[in-house]
Amino acid sequence: MNVKINDSCIGCGACESICDAVFSVEDVAKVNEDGIAGNEDAVKEAADSCPVSAIEVE
Repeated sequence: MNVKINDSCIGCGACESICDAVFSVEDVAKVNEDGIAGNEDAVKEAADSCPVSAIEVE
């Protein structure tokens, strides 16, 4: 699974609250690639919950 944060990220923190093993938010969200394995469902939930659709999952 590939996870990318695009430029529309507003740093709201929704992704981090859903899956803090993968997402961290300072000014904008960042992806911890090492945390993705085993958290795929939470990553998809975070992407679906993003208010600006900034999380791209492949």
